[in-house]
Amino acid sequence: MPRAAIWYGWFQVAFLGMQFIFMPIQGALSDRFGRRPVILISTIGLGLDYVVMAIASTLPILLVARMVAGMTSASLSAANAYIADVTPQARRAQAYGIVGIAFGLGLSIAPVVGGALGSVDMRLPFWVAAALCAANFCYGLLVLPESLPPENRSRTFVFAHANLLGSLRLLRRYPRVLGMIGVAALDALAHMAAPATFVLYAGYRFGWGPLMVGVTLTLSGVLQSIVQGFLVKPIVGAMGENRALIFSLGCGTLGLTLFALAPTGYWFWAVMPITALWGAARPALQSLLSGAVDAREQGRLQGTVTSISSLAGIVGAIVFPIVLAIVTASERHDVWAGATFFIAAAAAGVGLLLAYRVVRR
Repeated sequence: MPRAAIWYGWFQVAFLGMQFIFMPIQGALSDRFGRRPVILISTIGLGLDYVVMAIASTLPILLVARMVAGMTSASLSAANAYIADVTPQARRAQAYGIVGIAFGLGLSIAPVVGGALGSVDMRLPFWVAAALCAANFCYGLLVLPESLPPENRSRTFVFAHANLLGSLRLLRRYPRVLGMIGVAALDALAHMAAPATFVLYAGYRFGWGPLMVGVTLTLSGVLQSIVQGFLVKPIVGAMGENRALIFSLGCGTLGLTLFALAPTGYWFWAVMPITALWGAARPALQSLLSGAVDAREQGRLQGTVTSISSLAGIVGAIVFPIVLAIVTASERHDVWAGATFFIAAAAAGVGLLLAYRVVRR
């Protein structure tokens, strides 16, 4: 179990490391050349990578393929900038919430479909993923219009600015943005606890097998979809973006703490609706950030946010599996077995305090 936790973490680090490098690059490229070409090239690249993973025969090849997947899936920065281009400020939180629905549905459906396909052939899920990327590319090529008109594009692409430090230097004239980017980093670190360890943690703490883990992940995806699709708009409408951010981060901090304390799987399930409300934080945060910078810098902003979130994810992908490995090696099944979620709750709590400070200013 400890060895598996470490390998699981390294695969996460490889994926997030490539996103950390290429998110600002793709964001800056989309500011210069438009969102559409960046999204299309990234999509077809991801599909080709799934083909490589389908035929991989060794762990090193699979690790390299995972790195390429992180590089090609970095178009999230361009996609988020696309949303800012076409959505009025008053509706951006809701729009980012709709994107969250897509992620939630993916989290709900993918474990079940992937498990079913994997039971037929372990390589089949990768082939199906490649086919979906090809279909997505065709849809974008035939249907997706460009969102950034030429007059709103950056005049040049400077490679020195297409990295995290260069982007932060350009954005430092927006103090509120820098504070919110810090909140995004802490939020991403806290979110990494479950992806980095949950499969192994659930087996160790609750004795769950693949079926129970799959059911829980599906339930989590359904709850996230409900929050993103139906609750983001009323929460932001009632509280405003600032208070909605504080409220959601508070729910995340509380939920993660209760996850750590959960002695049984049923307790864990009971806490999931509270933690699901944490999902309103990202749309509110994205809306606040996108409204604070010029249209010519949306791609760079989104690249910076996603890059620093990936960096935080790398830290989480290293720290959380190591902590879980220490816990499993010690064979502790008491409250300290939830150490990974305690650390995540602390990160979310610090993010809550920072967000409160930025909002007050």
